Amino acid sequence: MVWSEQQLLHGGKYKIEKILGRGAFGITYKAVHQLLNQDVVIKTPHESLRLAPDYPNYGEQFIKQGQLLAQLSADLESLVQVRDLFQEGDTYFLVMDFISGESLWKLVQRTGPLPETDAVEYITQIGSALNLIHGVGLVHLDISPHNIVVSNSGKPVLIDFGIPGDILRDSNVSSHIDNKPFRPYELYYQGSRHATVDVYSLAASMYHAVTGLSPTESIYRKYDGEELVPPKQLVPSISDRLNQVILQGMALEPKDRPQSVHEWLQPLTEDDYFISLSEVDDLSSDVGVDYRPLRDLLIHRKWQEADQETLAVMLKAAGREEEGWLDIPDINTFPCTDLCTLNSLWVKYSHGRFGFSVQKRIWQSIVTESVQVTPGADYDYETYCRFGDQLGWHTNEKWLDYVDLPFTLNAPQGHLPVSYVGFFSGWAYFAFFMGGVSLFSRLDICSI
Repeated sequence: MVWSEQQLLHGGKYKIEKILGRGAFGITYKAVHQLLNQDVVIKTPHESLRLAPDYPNYGEQFIKQGQLLAQLSADLESLVQVRDLFQEGDTYFLVMDFISGESLWKLVQRTGPLPETDAVEYITQIGSALNLIHGVGLVHLDISPHNIVVSNSGKPVLIDFGIPGDILRDSNVSSHIDNKPFRPYELYYQGSRHATVDVYSLAASMYHAVTGLSPTESIYRKYDGEELVPPKQLVPSISDRLNQVILQGMALEPKDRPQSVHEWLQPLTEDDYFISLSEVDDLSSDVGVDYRPLRDLLIHRKWQEADQETLAVMLKAAGREEEGWLDIPDINTFPCTDLCTLNSLWVKYSHGRFGFSVQKRIWQSIVTESVQVTPGADYDYETYCRFGDQLGWHTNEKWLDYVDLPFTLNAPQGHLPVSYVGFFSGWAYFAFFMGGVSLFSRLDICSI
């Protein structure tokens, strides 16, 4: 049965608040531990499982799996913690921590495709937990971006295990539609419980993380001859190695995949992989500025810190660290190599959303085509306001203070970087008039 809101379970110990989701195998609820006043998640089997011939043996297997998961989760940050296990009538309940955060699916929907380094970091952490889980004979069976939660602290956590035993093959539970692109075909027809099922699903989750798209469903690949589009074809900036690792993990036939998560992820844990990633970026500087800290902040989407680091390195490149701001002569002579490096990093790691060149393009689309963007050009205040409106610096006829600016990838296109124009305490109009337009002229001179 489906439990209603405010329903009390386990002698009043838990109170149901709401349904969190309905998967192929079970229903998950958000509930409250009454005595501790603590949010928890409770999972129960799907009603249709009771029709399976093997259901009488399900309880024993459910309990054993719960006990194993409780032991494993105590030592694994990337596995949701199991807190309780109980039975009421013929229904079994698994109580787990409630993870504050958002699913990998929602994260990608909100921010767009993740940087390769972020996606690899999340998936390898989940993979490490899976290696231990597989080592005790358990297989998750239901991995997808919906079942990987990125906590508020930035840690990926694997949740919502599939059902144990052979009941999957004998049940008439249909696959949850959102998870179909992440499941190998043999899971439907053979009830496979081999580790290669999880390898496929984890690889498909990686595919989604770096492309923002769901891969072709395995059923269509197997029986309709549809092709899996290589992720690098969708996002050319990802490395050849990651592209190959994803395709190997998503090989259609189980025998053609790496036979363990460890084997599958091995190429992504080698030192030369990380070295090759860092060597992709051109961090050239004509004045000896180190742009690695900025690159690392951008890789990890720490947008505000990256914005402030951008101002810091620009001051260093211009020799204006003591003054703490850039004047027009400094901008007019700013090293082209350094300007190109800064712009390239912002454009690359924001997927084309932020950067000086993005701002210049927006500015040029606003000013009159017959007017050349040159230092000292007499643009009216309305033009600056329209530009500020486009970038999210100016709203409701007011220039925003720096502390009120959003620092997310959802900010308007061209919103960042911003500190270089002296954007503090509402002085954006004056600061941009003094320096912003001059920078766009410098970009033209530097062919950026």
